[in-house]
Amino acid sequence: MSHIHSTDPATTQALLDDAAQHCRQRGTSLTPIRRTVLGLLLDEPGGLKAYDLLDRIKQVRASATPPTIYRALDFLIEQGLAHRIARTNQFIACNHEGHDVACLFLVCPQCGQVTELHDDAALAGLMKGLKAAGHALASPEIELSAVCAECSRSGA
Repeated sequence: MSHIHSTDPATTQALLDDAAQHCRQRGTSLTPIRRTVLGLLLDEPGGLKAYDLLDRIKQVRASATPPTIYRALDFLIEQGLAHRIARTNQFIACNHEGHDVACLFLVCPQCGQVTELHDDAALAGLMKGLKAAGHALASPEIELSAVCAECSRSGA
């Protein structure tokens, strides 16, 4: 399953339908709250914090609580539909197929923007270096502090 970020409602709905199919194939279900959370993540390519998600969901589901959001996020991560970026405590929709390999995330230390980097050669080199050092990744998310293009241009 491959995800892209979208602010186009039709594209977002198609991605959500693909995610629902992905879940059905795995014997799980993309419930309405999970679908809503994933939709919000798809619409925010830089990611969202859990409480930002809660604020947005409360606009349509006034009874939503933090545990509701965290359960939905845990499910989406488990199903390979989202990632948690520990450095900024943000959640981001998955932008690649399969979580059995590591993912590189560039996190801007100035504005917090998160970008998923697709560079197989860099990832292969990093994995080779880890193995040579006798280490293994603890999680598939590899976060790198890197100033984004916007902050570089503005000199922030």
